[in-house]
Amino acid sequence: MKTTIEKSDFVLTPYMQSNDWRATYQVLNTLIPYILLWVLAAKVAQISIWLILPIIILLVLFSLRCFSLMHDCGHCSLFRSKKVNRVVGFIFGLVNAMPQYWWSRDHAYHHKTNGDWERYRSIGDFLSTAEYAKLTPFDQKLYGLLRHPLMVFPGGFFYLAFKPRLILLLGSYDFIRHAFSCLKSDASVGLSKIISSHKPKHWSTAAEFWDVLLNNIFVVGGWILLCYLLGPVFFLSVYSIVLTLAAAIFINVFFVQHIFEGAYAHKTDGWDYLTGAIEGSSYLDVPAILKWFTADISYHNIHHLSEKIPNYHLKACHQKNSHLLSQVKRIRISDVLDCSKFILWDSDKNKLTSIQAFDQNQASTFS
Repeated sequence: MKTTIEKSDFVLTPYMQSNDWRATYQVLNTLIPYILLWVLAAKVAQISIWLILPIIILLVLFSLRCFSLMHDCGHCSLFRSKKVNRVVGFIFGLVNAMPQYWWSRDHAYHHKTNGDWERYRSIGDFLSTAEYAKLTPFDQKLYGLLRHPLMVFPGGFFYLAFKPRLILLLGSYDFIRHAFSCLKSDASVGLSKIISSHKPKHWSTAAEFWDVLLNNIFVVGGWILLCYLLGPVFFLSVYSIVLTLAAAIFINVFFVQHIFEGAYAHKTDGWDYLTGAIEGSSYLDVPAILKWFTADISYHNIHHLSEKIPNYHLKACHQKNSHLLSQVKRIRISDVLDCSKFILWDSDKNKLTSIQAFDQNQASTFS
């Protein structure tokens, strides 16, 4: 149902002003502790492996904060300067092995289509009930298995550790094939013509390619260097655990802020951007300490109303406009598992549903 509230009813503009001093302080109070924790972990590991556990927890939390601030840089909201956001975002991207500019360009599409499930099927690339019904029984079971809550651990690790590397390899292979095809047609063709005629499948612009390439060079180079300095067993073990747990949290936070019972999940025809922001995004009610480590992304409705509002203004903006957010879904940590069952989109009813509910509906239909 389309909301009667207009975007002009919200007070947003005063909160869209970036503050370079606050941004710099956030960068320092995130990156410095993260680096020092790695130094401490290396020292503590020589004493007792058990002492490293609380350090790993802190590394996970600071990795989460690094990703959250990288997210702000992608929206060019952390700093006033677009160039500074790009540079700082690139650095934050190295922490979690993710090319920031490439990621942010993909993430921007989510903002443009939030709640329009005909164009964007969320992080799990979910099927509609009609598409799911056409699958074989085996494929239906496989679909459910691949979207089981526990799959967030191997899936999250793959997303951060391997996907950016795979994108570079596949994109490079695609370009080489294109180059050979051009040379086969015309042996005298120049490099500039080959590049200009190439339509990449894995990135959209030259800027995205350079971001992916440089991220891979620095990340893989960093892995090699840290294996040499800290020892491959220690570094790869701790780093894998941190990356896996951090990725699992990233994905779950994103998941429950858009996938829940009653979430706005509309077709393109009749879809409304404002309703998508208010009813297609949740307010994540978590302890203050977790709000700090997630850079207040829990105020997700405000973020979708204007991605130009930096994280350090989201809470104040939310409080200022709270009287207009009565329809916002409040999600708690205890609700995460319940939300994970909504992995199908009923395009006829414009709502999310579960496999169990779909099966029950099918059984009652044919009984």
